[in-house]
Amino acid sequence: MLTGLSIRDVVIIEALDLDFTPGLGALTGETGAGKSILLDSLGLALGQRADSGLVRHGAERAMVTATFDLVPAATAYLADSDITVDPGEPIIVKRILRADGGSRATVNDQPASVALLRELGTMLVEIHGQHDDRGLINPRGHRALLDAFARADTAAVTRAHRDWRSAAEALETAQAELETAERDREWLEHAVAELTGFGAEPGEEETLAEERTTMQRGAKLGQDLADIKTLLDGPDGALPALRQATRRLERLSDDHEALAATLTALDRALIEASEGEDHLARAAQAMAYDPDRLERVETRLFDLRALARKHRVQPDELPALTEELSARLSRIEAGGEGIAAFEKALAETARAYTEAADALTATRCEAALRLDAAVMAELAPLKLDAARFRTAVEPLPESQWGPHGRDRVEFEVSTNPGAPFGPLVKIASGGELSRFILALKVALAEEGGAATMIFDEIDRGVGGAVASAIGDRLARLARKAQLLVVTHSPQVAARADRQWLIAKSSDGQVSRTGVRPLDAGERREEIARMLSGAEVTDEARAQAARLLAGG
Repeated sequence: MLTGLSIRDVVIIEALDLDFTPGLGALTGETGAGKSILLDSLGLALGQRADSGLVRHGAERAMVTATFDLVPAATAYLADSDITVDPGEPIIVKRILRADGGSRATVNDQPASVALLRELGTMLVEIHGQHDDRGLINPRGHRALLDAFARADTAAVTRAHRDWRSAAEALETAQAELETAERDREWLEHAVAELTGFGAEPGEEETLAEERTTMQRGAKLGQDLADIKTLLDGPDGALPALRQATRRLERLSDDHEALAATLTALDRALIEASEGEDHLARAAQAMAYDPDRLERVETRLFDLRALARKHRVQPDELPALTEELSARLSRIEAGGEGIAAFEKALAETARAYTEAADALTATRCEAALRLDAAVMAELAPLKLDAARFRTAVEPLPESQWGPHGRDRVEFEVSTNPGAPFGPLVKIASGGELSRFILALKVALAEEGGAATMIFDEIDRGVGGAVASAIGDRLARLARKAQLLVVTHSPQVAARADRQWLIAKSSDGQVSRTGVRPLDAGERREEIARMLSGAEVTDEARAQAARLLAGG
């Protein structure tokens, strides 16, 4: 609900602060007093195009601030847009327009784009008038309005459409992959045969490289190891000499304790030397140089690396590549079966979507008849008894089927007997259009909408009983939402819960528009003026009192 509107330096409004309450509020005043400026100011705050002509002459900038009670849908939208509104905090929308045409906007002191304001505005306020191009006039919203009136379960169609499109995309992907794979089949067969025949193993490059390096080092160290072995255990080597010395000392060790100690030391040396001989033998064996084996290892290693370069992978990735290409080749060979499965899934999801969409269409057609009857019941009291209204539910071409079903929905009217039906905005005149909108809003009242609705001169060109009927319907709508009506009709103004007077004053040089709330006596006087014109008579005051009393 709109609770406050603050305007600074907009056209001929210098400074204005208004507070609003629930129910039906009427804005009245003489023609040219500035009622349209109020709506333009609110529209500026709600994302309408920023025209520098709105800045008051001589001012550097115009500023409009609109305050709303918390609206759950708007709060959720702001949260999704990364704008925080604390629990219980009102929504405060501010728009500043500079004289050079630049503008900026904030929501609760957080920067906001004009596009965000425009989307937010649709959740906060509905403005209905002769030049409104949104809301009930715009056919793009008619389907959603009918669905709300019908309380239709559109979620089932949305899910079915999502599943259908997913199945179609999966089939397209599979077909494209199969087509590409078929083009590559000959290459795949050759590559798989080559890779499988080579049989690369994980880690094989490192193993071959290490073995090659070891054998190359063995080739260089082989003679040195042989010479060392001769020095250790050759005929004149250290080990035979050490063993001979040990045997001779064994016969002499009992003759002196020093000889026994020497024998002990030589035994240890003999043991250590023997272990060294064993280690040397193992090293020589490990580093043995086998020219044939080295050639085989080098050939395998070089072929492995060449194959990896050919397929633009690392050598260790060749086993995985073999599996991948083999799988692709297998899919080609089983491609027909795979495509058949995708085609079956597509047919099943298409059938499910068709069934859900048909059910939704039936629901819409039944609801359209009820809505047409409800609107038609409102037309006669609004002096539109010759008019006809219908909700057209027509099939869309398959290219336009979507998550909302397969129907085009549009509100159409015929204003004269025998005249063809046509779009609401093109067939109805200005006054008729406003009354059609009112009839629709009354018929759709149970389905809700924005928390605030504004009707701009909905009573233009009518009076008497028709104006009373308009006032009655506005009052009924105001039980469910806040309504503000800009009106020249005393019958409409009298039905309001609160009334503001818009008046223009001038000091001879500058004109200014002001707005003030009216108390009971002032309301009677203003409604009397609306009844009688320039000169307010006692009879007009009496009639105004009767209107205010509901008579």
